[in-house]
Amino acid sequence: MRQPVSFYSEGVKLDGDLFLPDDLKPGERRAGVVLCHGYTGVKDLYLPDNAAALNQVGYVVLTFDYKGWGKSEGARSRLAPFSRVADVQAAITFLGLQPQCDKHRIGIYGTSYGCATVVFTAAIDERVKCTVGVVGMGHGGRWMRSVRRPDEWFDLLARAETDRERRVLTGESAFVAREEVLLPDRQSAELAARARAANPNAVGTIPLEYIDETLSFHPEWVVDKIAPRPLLLIAAGDDRLVPPEDCRSLFDKAGEPKKLVVLPGIGHYEVYAKPAFDDVMRETNAWFRRHLPA
Repeated sequence: MRQPVSFYSEGVKLDGDLFLPDDLKPGERRAGVVLCHGYTGVKDLYLPDNAAALNQVGYVVLTFDYKGWGKSEGARSRLAPFSRVADVQAAITFLGLQPQCDKHRIGIYGTSYGCATVVFTAAIDERVKCTVGVVGMGHGGRWMRSVRRPDEWFDLLARAETDRERRVLTGESAFVAREEVLLPDRQSAELAARARAANPNAVGTIPLEYIDETLSFHPEWVVDKIAPRPLLLIAAGDDRLVPPEDCRSLFDKAGEPKKLVVLPGIGHYEVYAKPAFDDVMRETNAWFRRHLPA
């Protein structure tokens, strides 16, 4: 059962969907999970499949679009990582207000950039009882440099500086094709393009301010604050967009209880399609059922 919902984060109205298990009885409260998409994703891209899998094992699930994405209000297409953390916190509050959810039993799940987002959120918000992050990075600056040749890296920094000066003088950031900032992953580009083409809310351009914002976003600086609450990280062993080494660094700095799963031979976007998707959700469901029973 899917219900459209809306709520506010920092005064901005966000668009969301509440997914309820079919076997939910009247008056019953279940554990809940907030799902968080990544980079230029939207709630209707991939996440309904995750919600369905979690519903099947008993969880109440909330998906939503960050400020400026999908049908949510706010500055369009801005990827502001700390603002996204605030959005996740608002989503946790909203989910806890639903009569079908036990507000004391809420977990969060994030994929790609959303992995970094949920890790940071869990580190600063003790309401999060269990966290799962998939194919994400731990250090924004290191990640962006790791997927570039030296010339490309220095060109990126130069563009960031020019846009930083533009923003302070005009209040506006230049928009560019998303592939100019997030280098195309040839290995799984076809999968990503196919999924995005089928979604009317998917965007092809982003503001250059994303560079500065990501260069200062390092979840591994705070990941140790999640413990003793449980953290599961899932990396794609052949990920050429967010190298699995970056996810491993995040894991190494986390406290117990924690688990790292590396899916051998799998690329970044392949985690959203079978058979890798089934592996992701098998691990995810087992982790939530162990540490946050529905």
